[in-house]
Amino acid sequence: MGADLQTHQRQIADILSAWGMPARNAARTAEVMAWTDLHGVDSHGISMLTVYDRHVKAGRLRMAAEPRVIAEGPVHALVDGDGGLGHPAARLGMEQAIAKAAAAGIGMAAVRNSAHFGACGYYANMAAEAGMIGLVTTSASLVQVAPAGGAEARLGTDPLAFAAPGEPGRPFLLDMATTTVAAGRIRNKENEGLPCPPGWLLTKDGQPSTDPAEARARGGYLTSLGGSLEGSSYKGYGLSAMVNILSACLAGSTLITDPQHLKKPQGMDIGHFFLAINPAVFRPADDFRADVAAFCDALRGTRPATPGQPVMVAGDPERAHAERRRREGIPVAPGLLEKLRTLAAESGAPWHLGAPA
Repeated sequence: MGADLQTHQRQIADILSAWGMPARNAARTAEVMAWTDLHGVDSHGISMLTVYDRHVKAGRLRMAAEPRVIAEGPVHALVDGDGGLGHPAARLGMEQAIAKAAAAGIGMAAVRNSAHFGACGYYANMAAEAGMIGLVTTSASLVQVAPAGGAEARLGTDPLAFAAPGEPGRPFLLDMATTTVAAGRIRNKENEGLPCPPGWLLTKDGQPSTDPAEARARGGYLTSLGGSLEGSSYKGYGLSAMVNILSACLAGSTLITDPQHLKKPQGMDIGHFFLAINPAVFRPADDFRADVAAFCDALRGTRPATPGQPVMVAGDPERAHAERRRREGIPVAPGLLEKLRTLAAESGAPWHLGAPA
């Protein structure tokens, strides 16, 4: 059994506060991270505290940051993240996009001078909950992915998310990295001392590896979506480039290909992009939602290739995780739990999650 959502969220918020994040920003960040864990995206929730801890100790994150809108017009806003964690800045960005779409039919926001913001899907889901289509992209802080056909890392995992409202409580919600697998899933394997499946990683010489420490400690890198040229990794590579153009080039963040990218004294200076589209400017919103719901139900009704394993739509697996974890609690693996308890003790934050198994 794991902790309930409120306890899990309180643990995150208390550690962030102990690091110096203002209470409101800590609470809003913890909401994003706990929502992520609730929905089974364990790579981007509480486990990220172990990564943020290293950046805080290295002085690369400004925990007292206060994001703000620095430029705006009828359909756009530019947000400065103030060198802090990206969650508060990202929420502000999508809130701006939604508000402008409500007034003008479309709204967009770019965020610069920011850092990792968790799971893209949270922010796309904000738009869906407001009855809108949402698109979210973000550049990355770590150079750990080789372009298709390349023998050195030049890109990040560069994720994107897309959401559309349909049946109430069941939006279409796609959240994906442009790599074969999210970096956080590799980190989770390393936390638990487990190997990665084949196809996730390459050595610095471009050879396949299953060692989760390969990219972090040995100069290797992650594969673009597709895994190899034969597997059409140029598609993942192309999506990654698109994400960087929307997220970094629009916002004016330091490009991940710029040698100065990892030399910033505070924060990561990565960029995010948020787009909200109000379907009501095209047709009655209820009719749009009904069509999305009918389309998704038709996909779910596809005859499954494996009996007993029904076809799902983007967002269904995560909602199943959330339903189960609301009943049973949010689990934290023993290796991670021990690291978090040490981290809490070092920061002076209270401990709420119990003893490791």
